Amino acid sequence: MIDVQYRVLDARLGVSIPLPDYATPGSAAMDLRAAPEQALELAAGASALVPTGLALHIGDPAWCALILPRSGLGHRHGLVLGNLTGVIDADYQGPLLISCWNRGQAPFTIAPGDRIAQLLLVPVGRARLLPVDAFAAASARGSGGFGSTGTS
Repeated sequence: MIDVQYRVLDARLGVSIPLPDYATPGSAAMDLRAAPEQALELAAGASALVPTGLALHIGDPAWCALILPRSGLGHRHGLVLGNLTGVIDADYQGPLLISCWNRGQAPFTIAPGDRIAQLLLVPVGRARLLPVDAFAAASARGSGGFGSTGTS
């Protein structure tokens, strides 16, 4: 478990718009809610940055947060993330904005308080790149590219 600091940027957060929370004890990610000033109609094919009314500071560089789409919204309504997955670095302290993209065929309305994305905290593995002239051992895949492992 990691403690994450947050700042309320919209006075409705925690009052009429719930704070991020886990929907069930088994939920891996917290629901993020929309905090636009008023309902926002997103036309088919359009995208918008939707505020959450929240700023986070993870602080520990061994952790980051991923902003992920809500599967039901994507499947039923075509509402997905414009950047597919958002990464919140440990040292970021600015407002959380959700890039929402309506890939559906009909307009979709996002109202204040609607659950529009999920926030998943994950450990970060950092790498040090080492230059080599050849790899020490060959792998079963080698340098095979896209589709090189077969179709089934």
